[in-house]
Amino acid sequence: MAADTDLLRLRAGSLELQLSPSIGGAIRDLHWNAEGARRPLLRPCNSPQPSVLDMASFPLVPFVNRIRDGRFTFRGREVVLRPNMAGDVSPLHGQGWLGAWTVEAHSDRQAELRFVHEPGEWPWRYEALQLFALDQGGLSVRLLCRNLDDRPMPCGLGQHPYFPCGPHTRLDTEVEVAWEIDEHVLPIGEVPAEGRFDLRDRAVCGQELDHGFGGWGGSARMSDPAWPATLTLSSPQARFFQLYSPPSGGICVAEPVTHANAALNEPEERWAELGLEVLEPGGEMALDMRLEVKPV
Repeated sequence: MAADTDLLRLRAGSLELQLSPSIGGAIRDLHWNAEGARRPLLRPCNSPQPSVLDMASFPLVPFVNRIRDGRFTFRGREVVLRPNMAGDVSPLHGQGWLGAWTVEAHSDRQAELRFVHEPGEWPWRYEALQLFALDQGGLSVRLLCRNLDDRPMPCGLGQHPYFPCGPHTRLDTEVEVAWEIDEHVLPIGEVPAEGRFDLRDRAVCGQELDHGFGGWGGSARMSDPAWPATLTLSSPQARFFQLYSPPSGGICVAEPVTHANAALNEPEERWAELGLEVLEPGGEMALDMRLEVKPV
């Protein structure tokens, strides 16, 4: 764990954003300041010595969610990754969320962070950029990954925002399919997004969900009578959506992602269907996320 010695602050109207570049290039918190009150829009980080899992949101690069057994094969080469989170047998979310990012630019309303991965267990060199722009209506984040290696590299991107929630918090979004999961939170079968997997205008807190969804419409609205604003999360490049809603309640995670969980374990001929891209040397891909804030 590390202290937030390099904390960055952005302000626009009633919104205040804090970033922790050295802790996964993460968002530390996003607050609404009005009428003398400071209200969190994302789950705030309250730890004096936080880890990335204490943050309000962090980037997923160059893959999202899990790799079964930490092994996959790409064009005749087996890649083996060790677990990277305590209590989980599968490595997840790539390298960016566990690394330090450098500050490339910073102003009152914008910031640019950069992360460079040198070949190791993940055998390709790449760089990732995050571009944050805060305005009076919300937050825009662009996550970009560029292959700096001399060989093609598989790639996927996502963001991992945590939201505070309670019994009256609701989520409204459109998905077509869901993946049922095993005890290791890995997909075992695709089913229609019906019943407990129907995400249209439903309670979202304490739902015992940690599932991936396909056929996402690209926009999700979240609301609560206790919140100062309704939130609309959107991403034009994300066809997949991951929802974590632990039975204990208190938080939920709504992730816009470009590919399905454990997609790297599938044959390469299925990767396009499952959202994975292959970046040629010098190639890049991007994920845009917008959090629109509409005061109640």
